[in-house]
Amino acid sequence: MAPRAPVVVTAVLCLAAGVAAVGTANPPAPGTDDNGLTENESATLWSRDADNYTAQSAYRRRYGESRTAMQQLANGTDITFTRPPATAATWTRNDFADLHAGGPTTSVSPSGATLKNGTLIADAHATIFAAQPSTRGHLAPNETVQYLAPNGTLRGFVDYRVRRPNASPGGTGTTEWSIASHEIETVRLLRDGEPIVDRNGTHTPTLQYDLRTDGQVTVTLEATIHVRLRGTVRDNGTGAATNTTVRTETLTVRDSLTAEVYDLSASVYYAEYANGDTGVAVFQTRPWQGYTLTANESPRVRGVWRFYTARDTSWDTLTRTNGTATETVASDAVPVFVHAYPSRIGPRAEPVRDGPTILETWGTTAASPAPTLGENITIDVVHHPYTASYGVAVRAARVDPGAINIGGIVRGVNASITEPNDGFERPLTRSNLTATIREQTQSGARVRVTLRTADRGEPIVLDDSARDGPTVRPERTGYITIAGQRVETNASGVAVVTVDQPGIYTVRYHPESWVSQSSAYVGDTATVRWHPLTTLDGWVALLLEVGWQLLPFVVALYAGRRLLALLSPAGRYSDSQ
Repeated sequence: MAPRAPVVVTAVLCLAAGVAAVGTANPPAPGTDDNGLTENESATLWSRDADNYTAQSAYRRRYGESRTAMQQLANGTDITFTRPPATAATWTRNDFADLHAGGPTTSVSPSGATLKNGTLIADAHATIFAAQPSTRGHLAPNETVQYLAPNGTLRGFVDYRVRRPNASPGGTGTTEWSIASHEIETVRLLRDGEPIVDRNGTHTPTLQYDLRTDGQVTVTLEATIHVRLRGTVRDNGTGAATNTTVRTETLTVRDSLTAEVYDLSASVYYAEYANGDTGVAVFQTRPWQGYTLTANESPRVRGVWRFYTARDTSWDTLTRTNGTATETVASDAVPVFVHAYPSRIGPRAEPVRDGPTILETWGTTAASPAPTLGENITIDVVHHPYTASYGVAVRAARVDPGAINIGGIVRGVNASITEPNDGFERPLTRSNLTATIREQTQSGARVRVTLRTADRGEPIVLDDSARDGPTVRPERTGYITIAGQRVETNASGVAVVTVDQPGIYTVRYHPESWVSQSSAYVGDTATVRWHPLTTLDGWVALLLEVGWQLLPFVVALYAGRRLLALLSPAGRYSDSQ
């Protein structure tokens, strides 16, 4: 296959098939092998490459062909995804076939390889090419975790060169050395130091694994190399072979990666609303992609995580060495990995207009990983602390509990659903909120708020300290708002609030999340109106206030009338009599 020019990508708009766009790219060289992908799929792979956009006309002049719309977009932006794509693993699997060893006297190694030397074996290494399915999660600054599917494939590269001693004269003969045999005897895969796969040796091992564990694990690729040299002693005078000798060496090389085995499980809670809607809440302890609510996967919920694909730059070049000369060449085999990052879009439900409503999200708060993503990664990553959304609760009109599917951030890994200790179902009880004016004066009013269950009229207590018995665990966090105040009901389900501004007040009950309670309530609202004129004191105060305001006008009117009477002719004649 022809060498490839790297391509690059980022995203800001939505594309087809679960692609959410945002980026930058160099155009792919024409005639590049697509490695099992379509042209459009190949174009989405290359986040982390330089952002050098080439116009379509310039591209056509340079290469004599045109690009698809996706290729043009990818040439100027990074492409991101709403689900972990399969393209990275497909590319890596096919590209791995282009990786070739250097022969008995030449060692080929990537820039990240750890080289080991023996006496007869030199520049030996075993380097992990890729372990997939996997996703590299960027959780926080300098906190990147590689998540591995419990079952997957590890590909590696093993190479070395044979170091032959120079001809050594001695006595009447000279010993000349030749390679009798050389091989990679075995390759092994170890989990935390314990072998789990053992195969005959090859330069490019492909090892299927089953990690059978959960949590952090160290996976090691190990290879044993064996070399056998034959030394022929030749007579210094005649050159005839007079004797032979053999030298052997065995060398073990290895490479390890530390990862998290991503075996996802989740707890699911349900609640039924009075109007027929269903509440669904999903919890797990690891980053996850989202969940669907029906068999046709139309209503769906996504967490904070989005995805992009990028090459492992340590495989961009290979070093070839034969002991006397070393050269660096472009690599024909480059692995590509899926990366997960917290997106500015955040958790969302689809369809956007008439889909589920997100009620609440839970999770730890972490700093943005943006500063440590590396160069040329232009994606919609958060730039402030974010919530990892390990739990998301929604309310939806259409839910099929038997069809709920929870997708992980590692391709092909879906969560198994485990029943919570306190059960799946969360009963929701309708509440009845009332508000009445209890006492009032011209300066204010005391509003009595009563909160009870709608069916049995039992008080709903929000102030945990007012309960007769032990408080429920966790304590209720619901509250009532009125006139900008937040209040809680007492043991009788009553709260009293003072208001001092006339108007119509809306009283609203904000119940705690039904997910955190074995029994929960549906919110309710009430209204109450207060004005000073609704009291006798208010009317008296109004009349007094109006009187004081009108007094200057009455005095002025009286004085004016008296003045007119004095100045009128009739008034003067009457005075002269």
